[in-house]
Amino acid sequence: MHEIEPFYLWRDDYIAAEDDRSPFFNTEYSEFYYDKQLYNYLIHPQWDVFGSNTLYIKVLYTDYDRQYTIIELMGEWNDAINNDIMLLKREIIELMIDEGINKFILIGENVLNYHASDDSYYEEWFQDVEEGWIAGINFNEHVIREFRDSSIDYYLNFGGELDDLHWRKLKPHQFYKKVEELLTKRLN
Repeated sequence: MHEIEPFYLWRDDYIAAEDDRSPFFNTEYSEFYYDKQLYNYLIHPQWDVFGSNTLYIKVLYTDYDRQYTIIELMGEWNDAINNDIMLLKREIIELMIDEGINKFILIGENVLNYHASDDSYYEEWFQDVEEGWIAGINFNEHVIREFRDSSIDYYLNFGGELDDLHWRKLKPHQFYKKVEELLTKRLN
């Protein structure tokens, strides 16, 4: 687990800890001291904490002019016990919405599993980004199945090419344009 680090090749383009509009502005990270853990496993110190004991995030890129952000997730998304969606919504998403962000790209290939509760925070988030959208990229099949079984896919866009998108080869804006293009086709 400690070897799974957030994607870092866009650091020349954006660093959330240096963005004074980011929820993680002025966050300091250790390069050597592993101070976070998922259950009994240490995880890479570059992941960001937002209040959950099992889910960590990294804001990889935010473009305030184009109103989008790209967030990578890692761990167990547990709404049933930890109410992770409430924490994510209140501690991160609402701050970003206040800064004008209305398009959210969530990269979920390192989300190990999902435990549902109710969908009220997803519905609220969906309503808050009325002119935008929320896209889930590369979530594992069993996680998507859990989202669908809980009707979360009504609020978050999954499926098709979004489930197997080779985003690491793209620059942030190219990635955003690809997701936007796929969602525009889907929504029209």
